[in-house]
Amino acid sequence: MSKKLTSLFAASAFILTLCFFTVSYSTDKKGLESEIEGKITYNKEKHSISLSWPAFGTSGAYKITRGGSRLASDFAFVGSTSKLIFTDIKPGADKYENYYKITRNSITIILSLEGQIFGDNMYFYDRKYEKAETSRNEINSHFSTIGLGGPNGEWTTKRQAYYFKANVNEQTYDSGGSGSASSAAANSIELGFYAHIGGLGKVPADVKLGSVFTRPHLSGGANATCTFWRSMENVAVMRDFAWTVSQSTSARRMLIESTSKYISDVGKDNFWGSGGFIADTHYTSSRPNWGGQQQWYTRNAVFPSGSGTMGGSYNMVWQGCVNPPQADEANSPISNTPIIREKPFLFIDNDGEYKVFVPAWQKNRVGVSWSSTDMGEGEIQDLLTDWYIAKEGDTDLEINTALKAGKNIFFTPGHYALNAPIQVNRKDAILLGAGIASVTLEPTEKNTWGCIYADDKDGIIIAGLLMDSFNSTTYQVRIGDEGANADHAANPVLLTDITCRVGGVQSKKIQIHTSMQINSNNVVGDHFWLWRADHGSQPGGDARWVRDRSKNGLIVTGDDVTIYALFAEHYQEYEVLWLGERGRTYFFQNEPPYDAPNQASWTSQGGRVDGYAAFKVANSVKEHHSIGMGSYAVITGTDGHVNKKNGFEVPNSPKVKLEKMCTTRFAGPGNIQNVINGIGGSTETGVKRVALYNNGAGKQPYDEVFDLPDRESYPAKVQSN
Repeated sequence: MSKKLTSLFAASAFILTLCFFTVSYSTDKKGLESEIEGKITYNKEKHSISLSWPAFGTSGAYKITRGGSRLASDFAFVGSTSKLIFTDIKPGADKYENYYKITRNSITIILSLEGQIFGDNMYFYDRKYEKAETSRNEINSHFSTIGLGGPNGEWTTKRQAYYFKANVNEQTYDSGGSGSASSAAANSIELGFYAHIGGLGKVPADVKLGSVFTRPHLSGGANATCTFWRSMENVAVMRDFAWTVSQSTSARRMLIESTSKYISDVGKDNFWGSGGFIADTHYTSSRPNWGGQQQWYTRNAVFPSGSGTMGGSYNMVWQGCVNPPQADEANSPISNTPIIREKPFLFIDNDGEYKVFVPAWQKNRVGVSWSSTDMGEGEIQDLLTDWYIAKEGDTDLEINTALKAGKNIFFTPGHYALNAPIQVNRKDAILLGAGIASVTLEPTEKNTWGCIYADDKDGIIIAGLLMDSFNSTTYQVRIGDEGANADHAANPVLLTDITCRVGGVQSKKIQIHTSMQINSNNVVGDHFWLWRADHGSQPGGDARWVRDRSKNGLIVTGDDVTIYALFAEHYQEYEVLWLGERGRTYFFQNEPPYDAPNQASWTSQGGRVDGYAAFKVANSVKEHHSIGMGSYAVITGTDGHVNKKNGFEVPNSPKVKLEKMCTTRFAGPGNIQNVINGIGGSTETGVKRVALYNNGAGKQPYDEVFDLPDRESYPAKVQSN
């Protein structure tokens, strides 16, 4: 067993010994960095903290000071020593509120229990010891200095999460300001790529931030269509919340106490974006405006009274919301959320310990899952006893060993190289990442299967993970074995805030058959972005078509699968292929591949149909219902003569129903020639809509045999190696 696993599983009732924490420090005036491994041990019985470290510096004693947090305004002297160990016999009452600076000559290292538990990529803030502006200043320095705010930030390797401890004595993390979040006077937190903000209180109002802005980097700040990969949860925003984002962005469990703008007023022109997702959120003072967003999915939000439009262009779905906009051709209010379990989250309990709250399943829900004083229904799990805390450098070996030992997995931000898939092989197992895209799973050349394989078990939760594709694999995520048939109706599987990315960065040719395949029954998906990259750091056009190969974004063979907020883009065949019965999708967004070089290379149904439908329900399916569906043509990297026949294809069957479909063309010469089954009209003459297709007058697609991954393409049980 590895040192990391041993250190976690061997914690006793009296002495908590935590794994090594590596910190960076400046070794000379040139600012060169090295790494020192220090160790910190908490003795619960004596309430003392022992420190140890390797020798550094040239001469003199080591000076030890202590503060209540990493960025505390004051660090008090607690002792000095010429040895490489020191014991603090009178630490602060809360063991996590003891941060030690060890200084010799001009070198300083910092040791803390939180640093050792969570590693280098999680940043904690505590208003009891810090000024109101401290957290904002650090987050914004990351945004401006490590590429998170510029065009290169989209492909940065940096990963980070920012966690805020609960406010006390009426303090907040708001340093004051005024105006729109995009203005300098607002003193906003600016959240960049691959970053996450989380509140460590029980309810959102426990952590109060001032103003938040996600600044786009395109078109002088006017174009938010590439403002991806960031998230927030379990906090209150007291002033402006300008969540100016597109895909793979998540705002959950929020309290918005002020006028809020999703599309703000930076740049010479109006904003436009390709978002987005927000859920379990309460607005207390005014109705927000989504402005120039192409589409948006909002679930279980509470808005102030009213029913007027709140912006958006083509496909706005409001599910289980209080006071949503009235229905019209672009807005689709849905009365309730038929079945949902909110995403688990990290918090600090009344006993001062880190816990994970796992919300309960709810049916036919309207509004938020929490109140001002109540977390909501669910289970509390102890982080240090029930979970393995994975840190950058861990591989499938450590993670799968912990899962087999009965631990759930909390992934801290970073990159995780996988020589074999993570094998989720027991009931109620949880994989939880810090954020939506701060944790990246990356198969190595040894791994030809994928990132995650989940067995056909009750109650599995997979949340907050980004699957990348530097090497060829059969899948990125597979839920249930081929032929899975267990009934999970009493305890469904939950997949939430999942991103699968194919291409964009790697230079070699890869082949991913399918980003995600759901074989299990009774699976609930809550926000996916399945993305074959349409741009990146490598050449596009014909080169991308043959380099970044992937047939399908999602294949569903299981029955009774429900998906909320499904974004799937640019795959080379059917982007969503649905083979299971009684499937439901609430909101779908799509763009076809930009880069099919010619029509002959992109035809379906035995070459008889131009292109592939974005959302395909197989002719064998007898019952299906989806609502709020958009597919938008951006067919630019071609010979100028590439089109696709249908945006959507379904069998003509009495219980197969698609509602509120929209197609249009954003760029390029290619068109979507029909909305669904040969009817609805071509995007050549503008936006096309079909309000309802149910056993309609269109032509049923040809029967066909679909190219699914073979059983032999993966072993029955993947073993770590």
